[in-house]
Amino acid sequence: MRRSESSATPAAHRPGAPQRIAKLLARAGVGSRRDIERMIAEGRVSVAGTVLTSPALNLTSLAEVTLDGNPVAAASATRLYFFHKPTGCLTTARDPKGRATIYDLLPKDLPRLVTIGRLDMNTEGLLLLTNDGELKRAMELPANALIRRYRVRVFGSVNARSLEALAEGVTIEGVRYGSINADIEHKSGAYAWLVITITEGKNREVRKVLEHLGLKVARLIRVSYGPFELGELPVRGVEQVPDDIVSRFRSRLPGK
Repeated sequence: MRRSESSATPAAHRPGAPQRIAKLLARAGVGSRRDIERMIAEGRVSVAGTVLTSPALNLTSLAEVTLDGNPVAAASATRLYFFHKPTGCLTTARDPKGRATIYDLLPKDLPRLVTIGRLDMNTEGLLLLTNDGELKRAMELPANALIRRYRVRVFGSVNARSLEALAEGVTIEGVRYGSINADIEHKSGAYAWLVITITEGKNREVRKVLEHLGLKVARLIRVSYGPFELGELPVRGVEQVPDDIVSRFRSRLPGK
């Protein structure tokens, strides 16, 4: 699997310097900053036995912080994993309807992980997971424009000019989608394989855009996210990215 790195280098962080509690908890893998702010609003986070009512608090460590009454472990080294998600499972920790989630399929000995981006139930392919909420946030930021690449099998009449026009972006039901690169990989009868490249990753973006062009998506596979590629990882397979690659990539990622 090819792995490369971004080129921008963020300002260094001084270990032990006070940081917002949401950032510390995100770094420890509790969730995204938005998730943590919601947990605080729900009264689930306490500091030295006092329920926190606002995220506007700076701390140097998580030593006296609890979530739902349980101590929060200090952040460990950043870990990044590849998971080849199959169809038929949700990218969520739990589902009220009892449907299968990716966490039902992951090995039980993995650390607590959050997903970087999402894949809907019927989308398969590369899903990245990390124990570092700050890495998650940086890789999801639209401003960082990390490329997501998909192979898509579609049914219908493929119009090359319509695909080329997606490079200028498209507005569908009031939602603006930015530049999309779409190429025809192979055509056979009423079906075709396309390669779609996006940088925004809006909800069901690829499906909505192709349906807007009158195409029915028969299969949707994410093959890369940023510099990380699915390669030959088998369905339901999990692979940890080597620590040195994660460290170099993370240190150079803008918006971290």
